[in-house]
Amino acid sequence: MKALLVKYRSVLRFVGLFLGTYLLLSLAYGLYLHFSAKGSYPPDIITNLVARQSSELLNSLGYDARVVPGDHEPIMQLYVEGKFLARIIEGCNAISIMILFISFVVAFAEKFKKTVLFILAGSVLIYAVNILRIAVLAVALYEFPSHKEVLHGVVFPGLIYSMVFLLWMLWIRMLNSGNDA
Repeated sequence: MKALLVKYRSVLRFVGLFLGTYLLLSLAYGLYLHFSAKGSYPPDIITNLVARQSSELLNSLGYDARVVPGDHEPIMQLYVEGKFLARIIEGCNAISIMILFISFVVAFAEKFKKTVLFILAGSVLIYAVNILRIAVLAVALYEFPSHKEVLHGVVFPGLIYSMVFLLWMLWIRMLNSGNDA
């Protein structure tokens, strides 16, 4: 048994760090959501902010956009040119995607400063791209409503997850290039 643990030490380290970070951050996020349910920014402050920033981006692109909190649900309702287009829910704020991203980076972490800087830069990029994704999705839904299922279910999730995958590959490449020096 000891020989197996020694042989697969790096794999076990990766799995332990990944799962530990993922569970810890998911628990913290779950607590945040639990306590935000009682707050004055429905659905929660981060989703509220993402919805408002997406609306502002749409307005800067020349569309008349606005978001309003849901009456009986923890959502933000997005209107473009007076037409209801989408419900922006907690899952639209990209925090779950950032948790997955951070967990992977931590699982491969080597130097503290480099890891923290990459996590901060990657999280800011994910946040910004998510706002852009919501705005572009809203424009696409407004202009091409018949393609709602494929746009919302395939194209736009694929874009954000592809970006996270590319960030992971960049992280691995940065670590490997640092080992060659």
